Amino acid sequence: MTVSFIVNGQRRTVSATPDTPLLYVLRDDLELNAAKYGCGLGQCGACTVHLDGKAVFSCLTPIGAMQERQVTTLEGLGTQEQPGILQQAFIDEQAAQCGYCIAGMIMRAQSLLDRNPAPSDAEIRRHMQPNLCRCGTHHRIIRAIKRASAVLSSQNGKGDAS
Repeated sequence: MTVSFIVNGQRRTVSATPDTPLLYVLRDDLELNAAKYGCGLGQCGACTVHLDGKAVFSCLTPIGAMQERQVTTLEGLGTQEQPGILQQAFIDEQAAQCGYCIAGMIMRAQSLLDRNPAPSDAEIRRHMQPNLCRCGTHHRIIRAIKRASAVLSSQNGKGDAS
């Protein structure tokens, strides 16, 4: 099966069996390696990407369902030289320990901030629950999300960035 879809703003066409997980296509065919294979069961979130703006587990998403859809990976949020607001907040808060879960964490957090740029602590905790960090940096991750939220609010003239 040939599938054409948009990845990080660029049209991509791949050939794969319809049940091939999106994660495999991203990593093996498109060399977008930020999303990680964690549990392969949709239970850890290391593979989280955005599909049409919503966070999904790419290990459970078949490529056969991708025709003409929009996928965003961590690589689509910014670059090493110019990280996105949330990526910079994770760097500033040193929210990564081993780093394995961070791409998925950032993608899940970005989906929250896209929908609600000023989430409460409870909203952040509830939204981030599907993603696991075995290193225990949850407090730093929450601080990073709040930092990014403050920057976004400042940019929108709705608060201060302190």
